[in-house]
Amino acid sequence: MIWTILLLFHGILFFFFLSNRTRSKREPPLDKGVIPWLGHALDFGKDAAKFLTRMKLKHGDIFTVRVAGRYVTILLDPNSYDAVLQDTTSLDFTRYAQVLMDRIFNLKLPNHKPDSEKSIMRRHFQGESLTCLNHAMQNHLWTLLTFETTAQNQTNWKQDGLFGFCYSLLFRAGYLTLFGGEQKNNCMDAANVYMEYQKFDSLLIKMAHTTLKSGEKQTAGSVKQRLWELLAQAGLRDNSSLWLQSYRQHLKEEGADEETQRKAMLLQLWATQGNVGPATFWLLAFLLTHSEAMRAMRKEFNSATMPGTITLDPQQHTPVFDSVLEETLRLTAVPFITREVLQNKTLHMADGQEYDVRRGDRVCLFPFVSPQMDPEIHHEPEKFKYDRFLNADGTAKRDFFKGGRRLKYYTMPWGAGTNACVGKPFAIQSIRQFVFLVLSHLDIELSDPEAQVPAVDASRYGFGMLQPIEELQIRYKLRERPCVQ
Repeated sequence: MIWTILLLFHGILFFFFLSNRTRSKREPPLDKGVIPWLGHALDFGKDAAKFLTRMKLKHGDIFTVRVAGRYVTILLDPNSYDAVLQDTTSLDFTRYAQVLMDRIFNLKLPNHKPDSEKSIMRRHFQGESLTCLNHAMQNHLWTLLTFETTAQNQTNWKQDGLFGFCYSLLFRAGYLTLFGGEQKNNCMDAANVYMEYQKFDSLLIKMAHTTLKSGEKQTAGSVKQRLWELLAQAGLRDNSSLWLQSYRQHLKEEGADEETQRKAMLLQLWATQGNVGPATFWLLAFLLTHSEAMRAMRKEFNSATMPGTITLDPQQHTPVFDSVLEETLRLTAVPFITREVLQNKTLHMADGQEYDVRRGDRVCLFPFVSPQMDPEIHHEPEKFKYDRFLNADGTAKRDFFKGGRRLKYYTMPWGAGTNACVGKPFAIQSIRQFVFLVLSHLDIELSDPEAQVPAVDASRYGFGMLQPIEELQIRYKLRERPCVQ
Protein backbone atom coordinates (compact mmCIF):
# COMPACT_ATOMS: atom_id res chain seq x y z
CA MET A 1 0.00 0.00 0.00
CA ILE A 2 2.84 2.39 0.93
CA TRP A 3 4.64 1.64 -2.33
CA THR A 4 1.45 2.33 -4.28
CA ILE A 5 1.08 5.70 -2.57
CA LEU A 6 4.74 6.57 -3.22
CA LEU A 7 4.46 5.62 -6.89
CA LEU A 8 1.31 7.70 -7.23
CA PHE A 9 3.00 10.64 -5.51
CA HIS A 10 6.06 10.44 -7.77
CA GLY A 11 3.80 10.17 -10.79
CA ILE A 12 1.98 13.36 -9.78
CA LEU A 13 5.32 15.13 -9.27
CA PHE A 14 6.51 13.92 -12.68
CA PHE A 15 3.46 15.26 -14.48
CA PHE A 16 3.64 18.50 -12.50
CA PHE A 17 7.25 19.22 -13.48
CA LEU A 18 6.65 18.00 -17.04
CA SER A 19 3.87 20.53 -17.52
CA ASN A 20 5.30 23.36 -15.41
CA ARG A 21 7.42 25.17 -17.96
CA THR A 22 8.39 28.83 -18.32
CA ARG A 23 8.15 31.11 -21.33
CA SER A 24 11.16 32.17 -23.37
CA LYS A 25 11.19 35.73 -24.68
CA ARG A 26 10.56 34.66 -28.32
CA GLU A 27 7.50 32.57 -27.45
CA PRO A 28 3.88 33.76 -27.31
CA PRO A 29 2.45 34.93 -23.95
CA LEU A 30 2.03 31.89 -21.69
CA ASP A 31 -1.03 31.45 -19.48
CA LYS A 32 -0.88 28.23 -17.45
CA GLY A 33 -3.93 28.83 -15.26
CA VAL A 34 -3.99 28.31 -11.51
CA ILE A 35 -4.60 24.54 -11.40
CA PRO A 36 -1.41 22.46 -11.80
CA TRP A 37 -1.36 20.25 -14.92
CA LEU A 38 -5.07 20.81 -15.60
CA GLY A 39 -4.56 24.50 -16.37
CA HIS A 40 -7.50 25.96 -18.30
CA ALA A 41 -9.06 22.64 -19.32
CA LEU A 42 -12.33 23.22 -17.47
CA ASP A 43 -12.95 26.70 -18.91
CA PHE A 44 -11.86 25.55 -22.36
CA GLY A 45 -14.28 22.62 -22.35
CA LYS A 46 -17.18 24.53 -20.79
CA ASP A 47 -17.25 27.43 -23.28
CA ALA A 48 -14.24 27.70 -25.57
CA ALA A 49 -15.51 30.83 -27.33
CA LYS A 50 -15.98 32.76 -24.09
CA PHE A 51 -12.65 31.56 -22.69
CA LEU A 52 -10.60 32.33 -25.83
CA THR A 53 -12.25 35.72 -26.25
CA ARG A 54 -11.17 36.54 -22.69
CA MET A 55 -7.62 35.34 -23.42
CA LYS A 56 -7.53 37.41 -26.61
CA LEU A 57 -8.44 40.55 -24.67
CA LYS A 58 -5.73 39.73 -22.13
CA HIS A 59 -2.88 38.61 -24.39
CA GLY A 60 -3.66 39.66 -27.97
CA ASP A 61 -3.92 37.59 -31.15
CA ILE A 62 -1.46 34.87 -30.15
CA PHE A 63 -0.91 33.14 -26.80
CA THR A 64 -0.23 29.71 -25.32
CA VAL A 65 -2.46 28.07 -22.72
CA ARG A 66 -2.04 24.91 -20.68
CA VAL A 67 -4.87 22.42 -21.14
CA ALA A 68 -4.70 19.10 -19.27
CA GLY A 69 -0.92 18.92 -19.42
CA ARG A 70 -0.72 19.99 -23.08
CA TYR A 71 0.39 23.39 -24.30
CA VAL A 72 -1.76 24.84 -27.05
CA THR A 73 -0.80 27.99 -28.94
CA ILE A 74 -3.91 29.85 -30.07
CA LEU A 75 -3.59 32.07 -33.15
CA LEU A 76 -6.46 34.52 -33.74
CA ASP A 77 -5.11 36.86 -36.42
CA PRO A 78 -6.69 35.79 -39.74
CA ASN A 79 -4.08 37.76 -41.66
CA SER A 80 -1.51 35.33 -40.22
CA TYR A 81 -3.43 32.07 -40.67
CA ASP A 82 -1.49 31.02 -43.77
CA ALA A 83 1.61 30.68 -41.59
CA VAL A 84 -0.16 27.63 -40.14
CA LEU A 85 -2.34 26.46 -43.02
CA GLN A 86 0.45 26.36 -45.61
CA ASP A 87 3.03 24.55 -43.46
CA THR A 88 2.72 20.79 -43.93
CA THR A 89 6.29 20.07 -42.82
CA SER A 90 6.49 21.36 -39.24
CA LEU A 91 2.76 21.13 -38.54
CA ASP A 92 0.63 18.00 -38.87
CA PHE A 93 -3.16 17.54 -38.93
CA THR A 94 -3.42 13.78 -39.00
CA ARG A 95 -2.08 12.96 -35.52
CA TYR A 96 -4.79 14.84 -33.64
CA ALA A 97 -7.41 13.57 -36.07
CA GLN A 98 -6.30 10.01 -35.29
CA VAL A 99 -6.66 10.69 -31.57
CA LEU A 100 -10.27 11.81 -32.08
CA MET A 101 -11.03 8.89 -34.41
CA ASP A 102 -9.97 6.49 -31.66
CA ARG A 103 -11.80 8.32 -28.87
CA ILE A 104 -15.09 8.82 -30.71
CA PHE A 105 -15.27 5.96 -33.21
CA ASN A 106 -12.88 3.35 -31.72
CA LEU A 107 -11.25 3.53 -35.14
CA LYS A 108 -7.59 2.89 -35.91
CA LEU A 109 -6.92 2.70 -39.63
CA PRO A 110 -3.92 0.50 -40.48
CA ASN A 111 -2.64 2.78 -43.24
CA HIS A 112 -4.44 6.09 -42.85
CA LYS A 113 -3.99 8.18 -46.02
CA PRO A 114 -6.09 11.35 -45.80
CA ASP A 115 -4.83 12.62 -49.16
CA SER A 116 -5.99 9.45 -50.94
CA GLU A 117 -9.38 9.65 -49.24
CA LYS A 118 -9.81 13.28 -50.30
CA SER A 119 -8.81 12.40 -53.85
CA ILE A 120 -11.58 9.79 -53.93
CA MET A 121 -14.07 12.31 -52.60
CA ARG A 122 -13.05 14.97 -55.14
CA ARG A 123 -13.71 12.54 -57.99
CA HIS A 124 -17.26 11.94 -56.80
CA PHE A 125 -18.27 15.37 -55.50
CA GLN A 126 -17.50 17.37 -58.64
CA GLY A 127 -18.80 17.66 -62.19
CA GLU A 128 -21.31 15.11 -63.48
CA SER A 129 -20.99 12.97 -60.34
CA LEU A 130 -22.02 15.94 -58.20
CA THR A 131 -24.99 16.59 -60.49
CA CYS A 132 -26.15 12.99 -59.97
CA LEU A 133 -25.76 13.28 -56.20
CA ASN A 134 -27.72 16.55 -56.14
CA HIS A 135 -30.52 14.99 -58.19
CA ALA A 136 -30.72 11.96 -55.90
CA MET A 137 -30.71 14.17 -52.81
CA GLN A 138 -33.50 16.32 -54.24
CA ASN A 139 -35.65 13.25 -54.92
CA HIS A 140 -35.13 11.87 -51.42
CA LEU A 141 -35.89 15.24 -49.84
CA TRP A 142 -39.09 15.54 -51.84
CA THR A 143 -40.19 11.99 -51.00
CA LEU A 144 -39.56 12.40 -47.28
CA LEU A 145 -41.07 15.87 -47.05
CA THR A 146 -44.27 14.91 -48.86
CA PHE A 147 -44.60 11.78 -46.73
CA GLU A 148 -44.24 13.86 -43.56
CA THR A 149 -46.99 16.24 -44.66
CA THR A 150 -49.43 13.95 -46.47
CA ALA A 151 -49.44 11.27 -43.77
CA GLN A 152 -51.80 13.54 -41.87
CA ASN A 153 -54.84 15.68 -42.65
CA GLN A 154 -53.50 18.39 -44.96
CA THR A 155 -55.86 21.01 -43.58
CA ASN A 156 -54.50 20.69 -40.03
CA TRP A 157 -51.39 22.32 -38.69
CA LYS A 158 -48.68 19.97 -37.42
CA GLN A 159 -46.66 21.03 -34.38
CA ASP A 160 -42.96 20.18 -34.32
CA GLY A 161 -39.55 21.33 -33.16
CA LEU A 162 -37.62 23.03 -35.96
CA PHE A 163 -34.28 21.42 -35.03
CA GLY A 164 -35.69 17.89 -35.11
CA PHE A 165 -37.66 18.66 -38.27
CA CYS A 166 -34.56 19.85 -40.20
CA TYR A 167 -32.08 17.36 -38.79
CA SER A 168 -34.30 14.33 -39.31
CA LEU A 169 -35.28 15.08 -42.91
CA LEU A 170 -31.82 16.13 -44.10
CA PHE A 171 -30.07 13.29 -42.28
CA ARG A 172 -32.37 10.62 -43.71
CA ALA A 173 -32.23 12.07 -47.23
CA GLY A 174 -28.44 12.35 -47.05
CA TYR A 175 -28.16 8.81 -45.71
CA LEU A 176 -30.27 7.39 -48.56
CA THR A 177 -28.30 9.42 -51.11
CA LEU A 178 -24.80 8.44 -49.95
CA PHE A 179 -25.18 5.24 -47.97
CA GLY A 180 -28.18 3.67 -49.69
CA GLY A 181 -30.53 1.38 -47.79
CA GLU A 182 -34.05 0.05 -48.03
CA GLN A 183 -36.48 2.55 -49.51
CA LYS A 184 -39.70 0.75 -48.67
CA ASN A 185 -41.78 0.74 -45.52
CA ASN A 186 -41.50 4.53 -45.39
CA CYS A 187 -37.69 4.42 -45.40
CA MET A 188 -37.49 2.71 -42.03
CA ASP A 189 -33.84 1.83 -42.57
CA ALA A 190 -32.89 5.51 -42.65
CA ALA A 191 -35.20 6.25 -39.72
CA ASN A 192 -33.58 3.55 -37.59
CA VAL A 193 -30.10 4.83 -38.37
CA TYR A 194 -31.16 8.37 -37.48
CA MET A 195 -32.70 7.26 -34.18
CA GLU A 196 -29.48 5.54 -33.10
CA TYR A 197 -27.34 8.37 -34.46
CA GLN A 198 -29.16 10.88 -32.23
CA LYS A 199 -28.08 8.89 -29.18
CA PHE A 200 -24.51 8.74 -30.48
CA ASP A 201 -24.45 12.48 -31.25
CA SER A 202 -25.68 13.38 -27.76
CA LEU A 203 -22.54 11.77 -26.30
CA LEU A 204 -20.06 12.78 -29.00
CA ILE A 205 -18.53 15.75 -27.16
CA LYS A 206 -17.99 13.75 -23.99
CA MET A 207 -16.39 10.97 -26.02
CA ALA A 208 -14.03 13.50 -27.61
CA HIS A 209 -13.14 14.98 -24.21
CA THR A 210 -12.99 11.54 -22.52
CA THR A 211 -15.46 12.71 -19.85
CA LEU A 212 -18.09 9.96 -20.15
CA LYS A 213 -19.51 8.70 -16.89
CA SER A 214 -19.67 4.93 -16.34
CA GLY A 215 -23.32 4.63 -17.43
CA GLU A 216 -22.68 6.84 -20.44
CA LYS A 217 -19.73 4.68 -21.49
CA GLN A 218 -22.01 1.67 -21.58
CA THR A 219 -24.64 3.57 -23.58
CA ALA A 220 -22.04 4.88 -26.03
CA GLY A 221 -20.64 1.39 -26.55
CA SER A 222 -24.04 -0.17 -27.24
CA VAL A 223 -25.12 2.65 -29.56
CA LYS A 224 -21.93 2.41 -31.59
CA GLN A 225 -22.31 -1.36 -31.81
CA ARG A 226 -25.85 -0.93 -33.11
CA LEU A 227 -24.75 1.66 -35.68
CA TRP A 228 -21.89 -0.54 -36.86
CA GLU A 229 -24.43 -3.29 -37.46
CA LEU A 230 -26.82 -0.96 -39.31
CA LEU A 231 -23.96 0.35 -41.46
CA ALA A 232 -22.44 -3.07 -42.20
CA GLN A 233 -23.67 -3.05 -45.83
CA ALA A 234 -22.97 0.63 -46.52
CA GLY A 235 -20.67 0.92 -49.50
CA LEU A 236 -21.33 -2.71 -50.47
CA ARG A 237 -24.88 -2.53 -51.84
CA ASP A 238 -25.78 -1.29 -55.29
CA ASN A 239 -27.70 1.76 -54.10
CA SER A 240 -24.77 3.09 -52.07
CA SER A 241 -23.15 6.09 -53.75
CA LEU A 242 -20.17 5.50 -56.02
CA TRP A 243 -18.11 7.59 -53.60
CA LEU A 244 -18.84 5.27 -50.67
CA GLN A 245 -18.23 2.18 -52.77
CA SER A 246 -14.86 3.58 -53.84
CA TYR A 247 -14.01 4.54 -50.27
CA ARG A 248 -14.82 1.06 -48.97
CA GLN A 249 -12.71 -0.49 -51.70
CA HIS A 250 -9.88 1.83 -50.70
CA LEU A 251 -10.15 0.60 -47.10
CA LYS A 252 -9.91 -3.01 -48.26
CA GLU A 253 -6.84 -2.28 -50.35
CA GLU A 254 -5.21 -0.61 -47.33
CA GLY A 255 -5.69 -3.72 -45.23
CA ALA A 256 -8.72 -2.74 -43.14
CA ASP A 257 -10.74 -5.75 -41.94
CA GLU A 258 -14.55 -5.82 -41.96
CA GLU A 259 -14.87 -4.54 -38.39
CA THR A 260 -12.61 -1.57 -39.15
CA GLN A 261 -14.57 -0.85 -42.32
CA ARG A 262 -17.84 -0.71 -40.37
CA LYS A 263 -16.29 1.70 -37.88
CA ALA A 264 -15.07 3.84 -40.78
CA MET A 265 -18.63 3.93 -42.13
CA LEU A 266 -19.77 5.55 -38.87
CA LEU A 267 -16.97 8.11 -39.16
CA GLN A 268 -18.16 9.00 -42.67
CA LEU A 269 -21.79 9.12 -41.52
CA TRP A 270 -20.84 11.71 -38.92
CA ALA A 271 -18.62 13.65 -41.34
CA THR A 272 -21.29 13.86 -44.05
CA GLN A 273 -24.51 14.13 -42.02
CA GLY A 274 -23.54 15.76 -38.72
CA ASN A 275 -23.58 19.41 -39.81
CA VAL A 276 -26.05 19.96 -42.65
CA GLY A 277 -29.18 19.49 -40.52
CA PRO A 278 -28.05 21.84 -37.71
CA ALA A 279 -26.93 24.45 -40.27
CA THR A 280 -30.35 24.37 -41.93
CA PHE A 281 -32.06 24.68 -38.56
CA TRP A 282 -30.19 27.90 -37.77
CA LEU A 283 -30.87 29.31 -41.27
CA LEU A 284 -34.63 28.71 -41.02
CA ALA A 285 -34.66 29.92 -37.42
CA PHE A 286 -33.13 33.22 -38.51
CA LEU A 287 -35.57 33.53 -41.43
CA LEU A 288 -38.59 32.83 -39.22
CA THR A 289 -37.48 35.47 -36.70
CA HIS A 290 -36.43 38.10 -39.28
CA SER A 291 -39.31 39.01 -41.58
CA GLU A 292 -37.22 41.21 -43.90
CA ALA A 293 -34.82 38.34 -44.57
CA MET A 294 -37.73 35.97 -45.21
CA ARG A 295 -39.29 38.37 -47.72
CA ALA A 296 -35.99 38.78 -49.57
CA MET A 297 -35.47 35.01 -49.69
CA ARG A 298 -38.98 34.30 -51.00
CA LYS A 299 -38.62 36.96 -53.67
CA GLU A 300 -35.34 35.50 -54.88
CA PHE A 301 -36.68 31.94 -54.93
CA ASN A 302 -39.66 33.09 -57.00
CA SER A 303 -37.34 34.49 -59.65
CA ALA A 304 -35.11 31.38 -59.51
CA THR A 305 -37.93 28.90 -60.14
CA MET A 306 -37.82 27.12 -63.50
CA PRO A 307 -40.62 28.42 -65.79
CA GLY A 308 -43.80 26.36 -65.63
CA THR A 309 -42.53 24.31 -62.68
CA ILE A 310 -42.15 24.50 -58.93
CA THR A 311 -38.51 23.39 -59.15
CA LEU A 312 -35.52 25.54 -58.25
CA ASP A 313 -33.28 26.14 -61.25
CA PRO A 314 -29.86 24.76 -60.21
CA GLN A 315 -28.11 27.08 -62.66
CA GLN A 316 -29.75 30.22 -61.29
CA HIS A 317 -27.61 32.39 -59.00
CA THR A 318 -29.14 33.02 -55.57
CA PRO A 319 -27.01 35.74 -53.93
CA VAL A 320 -29.56 36.40 -51.16
CA PHE A 321 -29.61 32.74 -50.17
CA ASP A 322 -25.79 32.64 -50.37
CA SER A 323 -25.55 35.66 -48.06
CA VAL A 324 -28.10 34.26 -45.61
CA LEU A 325 -26.25 30.95 -45.50
CA GLU A 326 -22.86 32.60 -45.06
CA GLU A 327 -24.22 34.81 -42.29
CA THR A 328 -25.80 31.79 -40.62
CA LEU A 329 -22.54 29.87 -40.74
CA ARG A 330 -20.59 32.89 -39.50
CA LEU A 331 -22.72 32.82 -36.36
CA THR A 332 -22.95 29.06 -35.80
CA ALA A 333 -20.04 27.21 -37.49
CA VAL A 334 -17.35 26.71 -34.84
CA PRO A 335 -14.61 24.24 -35.91
CA PHE A 336 -11.12 24.23 -34.45
CA ILE A 337 -8.27 23.97 -36.94
CA THR A 338 -5.61 22.06 -35.01
CA ARG A 339 -2.03 21.10 -35.86
CA GLU A 340 0.58 19.08 -33.98
CA VAL A 341 4.02 20.76 -33.89
CA LEU A 342 6.44 18.13 -35.27
CA GLN A 343 9.56 20.27 -34.86
CA ASN A 344 10.41 23.61 -33.32
CA LYS A 345 8.99 26.32 -35.58
CA THR A 346 8.90 30.10 -35.89
CA LEU A 347 5.52 31.60 -36.75
CA HIS A 348 5.85 34.73 -38.90
CA MET A 349 2.94 37.05 -38.19
CA ALA A 350 1.44 39.47 -40.70
CA ASP A 351 2.52 42.45 -38.57
CA GLY A 352 6.18 41.37 -38.71
CA GLN A 353 6.32 39.78 -35.27
CA GLU A 354 7.87 36.33 -34.90
CA TYR A 355 7.02 33.71 -32.29
CA ASP A 356 8.59 30.34 -31.57
CA VAL A 357 6.44 27.27 -30.90
CA ARG A 358 7.81 24.07 -29.43
CA ARG A 359 7.89 20.56 -30.75
CA GLY A 360 5.17 18.47 -29.09
CA ASP A 361 2.79 21.40 -28.61
CA ARG A 362 -0.34 22.08 -30.61
CA VAL A 363 -1.26 25.13 -32.67
CA CYS A 364 -4.95 25.94 -32.93
CA LEU A 365 -6.94 28.42 -35.03
CA PHE A 366 -10.46 29.26 -33.92
CA PRO A 367 -12.07 31.22 -36.76
CA PHE A 368 -15.30 31.70 -34.81
CA VAL A 369 -13.60 34.21 -32.49
CA SER A 370 -11.67 35.80 -35.37
CA PRO A 371 -12.58 36.52 -38.10
CA GLN A 372 -16.22 35.51 -37.66
CA MET A 373 -17.04 37.37 -34.42
CA ASP A 374 -14.37 40.07 -34.65
CA PRO A 375 -16.09 43.52 -34.46
CA GLU A 376 -13.22 45.08 -36.41
CA ILE A 377 -14.12 42.83 -39.35
CA HIS A 378 -17.90 42.45 -38.98
CA HIS A 379 -19.86 45.35 -37.50
CA GLU A 380 -22.15 44.22 -34.67
CA PRO A 381 -20.97 40.63 -35.11
CA GLU A 382 -23.47 39.19 -32.62
CA LYS A 383 -26.41 40.28 -34.80
CA PHE A 384 -27.88 38.35 -37.75
CA LYS A 385 -27.81 40.55 -40.87
CA TYR A 386 -29.06 38.67 -43.90
CA ASP A 387 -27.37 41.09 -46.35
CA ARG A 388 -23.99 41.25 -44.59
CA PHE A 389 -22.39 39.47 -47.54
CA LEU A 390 -24.16 41.50 -50.24
CA ASN A 391 -23.01 44.67 -51.96
CA ALA A 392 -25.47 47.49 -52.61
CA ASP A 393 -26.01 46.21 -56.17
CA GLY A 394 -26.94 42.74 -54.91
CA THR A 395 -23.67 41.04 -55.83
CA ALA A 396 -21.62 38.99 -53.39
CA LYS A 397 -19.50 41.03 -50.98
CA ARG A 398 -16.00 39.70 -50.46
CA ASP A 399 -14.04 42.73 -49.26
CA PHE A 400 -13.47 42.71 -45.51
CA PHE A 401 -10.55 44.25 -43.64
CA LYS A 402 -8.57 43.95 -40.41
CA GLY A 403 -5.72 46.25 -39.44
CA GLY A 404 -6.11 48.03 -42.78
CA ARG A 405 -5.41 44.81 -44.70
CA ARG A 406 -7.90 43.10 -46.99
CA LEU A 407 -8.68 39.68 -45.57
CA LYS A 408 -8.24 36.42 -47.40
CA TYR A 409 -10.18 34.70 -44.60
CA TYR A 410 -13.17 36.75 -43.44
CA THR A 411 -15.27 33.72 -42.51
CA MET A 412 -14.12 30.08 -42.38
CA PRO A 413 -17.01 27.68 -41.77
CA TRP A 414 -15.68 25.17 -44.31
CA GLY A 415 -12.09 25.15 -43.08
CA ALA A 416 -9.24 26.21 -45.33
CA GLY A 417 -6.06 25.01 -46.98
CA THR A 418 -5.48 21.27 -47.24
CA ASN A 419 -8.33 20.57 -44.84
CA ALA A 420 -11.05 22.56 -46.60
CA CYS A 421 -14.33 20.66 -46.87
CA VAL A 422 -14.45 18.74 -50.17
CA GLY A 423 -18.20 18.19 -49.86
CA LYS A 424 -19.02 21.91 -49.63
CA PRO A 425 -20.87 22.20 -53.01
CA PHE A 426 -23.05 19.17 -52.21
CA ALA A 427 -23.84 20.46 -48.72
CA ILE A 428 -24.77 23.93 -49.98
CA GLN A 429 -27.04 22.55 -52.69
CA SER A 430 -28.71 20.21 -50.19
CA ILE A 431 -29.48 23.12 -47.85
CA ARG A 432 -30.66 25.33 -50.71
CA GLN A 433 -32.95 22.65 -52.11
CA PHE A 434 -34.42 21.83 -48.70
CA VAL A 435 -35.12 25.47 -47.81
CA PHE A 436 -36.72 25.99 -51.23
CA LEU A 437 -38.97 22.93 -50.80
CA VAL A 438 -40.03 24.03 -47.31
CA LEU A 439 -40.84 27.60 -48.37
CA SER A 440 -42.58 26.59 -51.60
CA HIS A 441 -44.62 23.61 -50.39
CA LEU A 442 -45.37 24.39 -46.76
CA ASP A 443 -47.07 27.06 -44.75
CA ILE A 444 -44.61 27.33 -41.87
CA GLU A 445 -44.53 29.69 -38.92
CA LEU A 446 -43.45 29.97 -35.30
CA SER A 447 -45.86 28.45 -32.80
CA ASP A 448 -45.18 31.51 -30.65
CA PRO A 449 -44.89 34.62 -32.87
CA GLU A 450 -42.70 36.26 -30.21
CA ALA A 451 -40.24 33.37 -29.96
CA GLN A 452 -36.55 34.11 -30.49
CA VAL A 453 -33.66 32.06 -31.81
CA PRO A 454 -32.60 29.78 -28.93
CA ALA A 455 -29.22 29.97 -27.20
CA VAL A 456 -26.43 27.61 -28.22
CA ASP A 457 -24.98 24.58 -26.48
CA ALA A 458 -21.58 26.03 -25.55
CA SER A 459 -20.02 22.61 -25.00
CA ARG A 460 -20.01 21.98 -28.76
CA TYR A 461 -17.53 24.74 -29.64
CA GLY A 462 -14.79 23.24 -31.78
CA PHE A 463 -16.89 20.47 -33.35
CA GLY A 464 -18.49 21.74 -36.54
CA MET A 465 -21.95 23.26 -36.18
CA LEU A 466 -23.42 24.48 -32.92
CA GLN A 467 -26.69 23.04 -31.69
CA PRO A 468 -29.44 24.80 -29.68
CA ILE A 469 -29.98 24.16 -25.97
CA GLU A 470 -33.73 23.94 -26.60
CA GLU A 471 -36.16 23.53 -29.48
CA LEU A 472 -37.77 26.31 -31.48
CA GLN A 473 -41.38 25.23 -31.84
CA ILE A 474 -43.03 25.61 -35.26
CA ARG A 475 -46.24 24.60 -36.95
CA TYR A 476 -46.64 23.75 -40.61
CA LYS A 477 -48.98 22.22 -43.17
CA LEU A 478 -48.88 21.37 -46.85
CA ARG A 479 -49.94 24.12 -49.21
CA GLU A 480 -52.73 23.40 -51.65
CA ARG A 481 -51.01 25.38 -54.39
CA PRO A 482 -47.22 25.33 -53.86
CA CYS A 483 -45.34 28.59 -54.27
CA VAL A 484 -42.83 30.66 -52.32
CA GLN A 485 -45.00 33.73 -51.94
